[in-house]
Amino acid sequence: MLTGPMLLVVFLIAILILLVSIIRYHLNPFLALLITSIVTAFLVGMPIGKISSTLSSGFGGTLAGIGIVIGLGIIFGQILSEAGATTAIADGLLKRTGVKHAALAVTAAGFLISIPVYMDAAFVIMMPIVKYVADVTNRSLKIFVCALGVGTIVGHALVIPTPGPLVVANNMSANVAAFILYSLIAGAAAIVVGGWLYGKVFEGDKPEDIADAPNDNPIDDFKGPSFGLSLFCLTFPILLILIANILLVSLEKDSLAHGIFTFVGDKNLALLFGVIAAYYLLRKHVSKPFTQIIIEAADSSGLILLITGAGGAFGSIINASGIGQYLVDSMSDLNIPIVVLGFVLSAVLRLSQGSTTVALVTTSSILGPSIAGTGASPVLVGLAICAGGIGLSMPNDSGFWVLSRFSGLSVQDTLKTWTAGGTIAGFTAFIIILLLHALYSSIGLPLL
Repeated sequence: MLTGPMLLVVFLIAILILLVSIIRYHLNPFLALLITSIVTAFLVGMPIGKISSTLSSGFGGTLAGIGIVIGLGIIFGQILSEAGATTAIADGLLKRTGVKHAALAVTAAGFLISIPVYMDAAFVIMMPIVKYVADVTNRSLKIFVCALGVGTIVGHALVIPTPGPLVVANNMSANVAAFILYSLIAGAAAIVVGGWLYGKVFEGDKPEDIADAPNDNPIDDFKGPSFGLSLFCLTFPILLILIANILLVSLEKDSLAHGIFTFVGDKNLALLFGVIAAYYLLRKHVSKPFTQIIIEAADSSGLILLITGAGGAFGSIINASGIGQYLVDSMSDLNIPIVVLGFVLSAVLRLSQGSTTVALVTTSSILGPSIAGTGASPVLVGLAICAGGIGLSMPNDSGFWVLSRFSGLSVQDTLKTWTAGGTIAGFTAFIIILLLHALYSSIGLPLL
């Protein structure tokens, strides 16, 4: 097989093939990743008898680590959405911040809601509320669209159990509790700076004439669950993972307590407990049969699982060929930390092909197996990859058009709000991660 600098040439060709197939020929990312994997294997001279097994092991190995969680995560989000818990969280945050800080409530609500449900669903849930608030406060809609867009993309790209971050944590062999903890820290800073503070630049803009703004508050007659119950259901599996893993640090490994908390703090079981708790506590607000919710969740999860597995297959080829290790070694020779490489590679893929999930899956599949010998924290490198997928959304990103269509903003204004705000949020998250990386290298950090 090829060795040396030619591996980088093949890597660049592989990335080019992947991007052209998705952007120019509109090939589904699942097929694009598989085809690119096979072409890459031939280019590096991999024995033809090994190509199929390498693809299969990469695909299966990736799904073995995150398949259950992705399925349960989508069921979890479906329950919260059907019960109206996501709307209750948005309503509760708005009531607690008041009109003056409504944009902060909107970006926080977008961040929280996008953790269990897709960004598209968050836009559908929140947009009538956003238009109503903009109308009654006589402020520019761009302020609130920026807040909503940034909040949702940060939650979508950073926080488990969203599929992208989940795959990154799995590929980096990162501690899930630590990943959640530090993603919340970086995410909070990102939404405040990119979603709220940056949105203030639109305060001087003339309020738009919002033709479809509701005359009454869309949630005045809301009959769903309370804010406290909804927030508890949302955070229950996350807190279960965090608390269990924090307690494990102080427990003897052979003790019964250690075994119990290892069991309940496992990401698969914590999310299963979250699904059970959410359905039991919210069942009177859910009109659909539980079986129907699972069927709809299965429909949504199918393509995500295929893309995730194909990303793992591509990463398996990249690393079996030696490209991944050579890439990391080359960056080390140039004194470029792997945490920076992860952010940059993810951001370039996000900019060029549009999808945050594809950028995160591909980057972590390439770098994951090579991180062990670098001395860097898998959690922080993984979060840097996630931060790279937050910003630089262009018209090749489906999320760009979803936000533009639901908000009614022009392409130019969508670039000013969603793209610019998201990019600022991404760099803010990355700066926080770099600070955490510096602390980790000097004095260490909990759970890392």
